[in-house]
Amino acid sequence: MVRNYTDDPIDEDALARIAAAALRAPSAGNSQAIAVVVVTDGEIRQEIASIADEPAYVEAGFDPWISRAPAHIVISVSEKVYRDRYSEPDKLAEDGSQIRWPVPYWWVDAGASMMAVLLAAVDEGLAAGFLGVHSTPDLSALLGVPDFFHPIGVITVGHPSPDRRSGSLDRPRKTPDDVVYRDRWG
Repeated sequence: MVRNYTDDPIDEDALARIAAAALRAPSAGNSQAIAVVVVTDGEIRQEIASIADEPAYVEAGFDPWISRAPAHIVISVSEKVYRDRYSEPDKLAEDGSQIRWPVPYWWVDAGASMMAVLLAAVDEGLAAGFLGVHSTPDLSALLGVPDFFHPIGVITVGHPSPDRRSGSLDRPRKTPDDVVYRDRWG
């Protein structure tokens, strides 16, 4: 995760490939309920930075990485699209009812799309960072996201510049011995 970028522009073809990577992630029932907004307009990126409270990051000693990133990729997901897909005959239970959702798989699939975008940026020789936006309704309104889609956050993309690393990175990473079990937990 990168929190600072140079002013160098991103190749448009590379940006298109990065955005398209979101659509190659798994999708429960092949629902395909992911939509992507690519933002390169400087004024809109500045508004996104404001919605994400970039001044608080700057006060904490970080660079203005949200507004500085030459591109933002906003992934949105629709629970409605999943529910509609699982109302189709091939997805109904034997009694004709819709399945129970033990896990809201639309969020799982949105996370897979996010990871695909992050990896695609690295594959293109770029850097990226994910940030949660404190007001997703404001982000939706700014970008014109329909009510039945929900943005999961913003992925900043650009050429990396030296940055201050998050204090979270000081926490030791868990090892496989800590959390990987075989056959049973523990």
